[in-house]
Amino acid sequence: MIICTAGIVGGRPHLDGTRVPISAIATCYKQGFLAEEIVQQFERLSIAQVYAALAFYHTNQAEIDANIAREEALYEKLAAEQLQARRQA
Repeated sequence: MIICTAGIVGGRPHLDGTRVPISAIATCYKQGFLAEEIVQQFERLSIAQVYAALAFYHTNQAEIDANIAREEALYEKLAAEQLQARRQA
């Protein structure tokens, strides 16, 4: 159920047949969402897909957490650059 495909979500692990990266599901899980609540956040996913993603996350936690940290750092950098650009305009 978990694949990595070049050109889809940056080649990061995601659920087969979707563009939902494992990091997105892991982020919800780390925020305290239960599997059933994650299904509600991603309406096209089944509970089996969410459990598969969570199993993959727990097996590869260091890698996925590193991906999440990189994504958060990039978001913060881009947000700061955009704010600075607005102030200069």
